[in-house]
Amino acid sequence: MIRKMTAKDWPQVKRIFEEGIASGHATFETKSPSYEDWDASHLAACRFVYVDDREQILGWIVLSPVSDRCVYGGVAEETVYVSERARGKGVASALFEALIPASEAEGFWTLQAGIFPENKASLKVHEKAGFRVIGRREKIGQMNGTWRDTMLLERRSSNI
Repeated sequence: MIRKMTAKDWPQVKRIFEEGIASGHATFETKSPSYEDWDASHLAACRFVYVDDREQILGWIVLSPVSDRCVYGGVAEETVYVSERARGKGVASALFEALIPASEAEGFWTLQAGIFPENKASLKVHEKAGFRVIGRREKIGQMNGTWRDTMLLERRSSNI
C-alpha cells in the first residue's frame, strides 16, 4: 500500500536511507541527517511511502527543489529509496505511479534525478517511469576521496 509520508515515519525512512548510504551507490551522503534538516530540504508535497500489511515501510519517494528562482518552480529533484529486503519487487515502480500524477497536480512539469552510473537498477526503474538520460556529469563530486560521475535524468510531464 502507498500512503503519504508523515513525520512519524522518519525512523524507518532513515533506516532505508542508511541502507542506501551503505551501498555506496545511492548518495554522496555519508551519514543521515536529523529529521529537521531532512524535512527542511524536501518539499512538503509529494512525500510517499510504500508499506506492507504490518505498516513496515519498504520504500519512499520525495521531491526537493532544484532552485529558489521562481522560473524553476515547476522543476523538482526526485529521490526514491527501497529497503534491501524489498528491492526488485516493484516497490519503486509503485512509488512512481503515486508520485508522478501527484507531482503534476502540484504543478511540476519536470522531475529530474542524479544517479550513479553503477546503480543499474535505479537507472532501469527511472527509465521505466518515463525518465530519459540527459547526460553524464563527470567528476561531479567526491566520495571518500574518489571523484564520482552521475547520470542526469529527467521526466517531462505530458501536461505541458
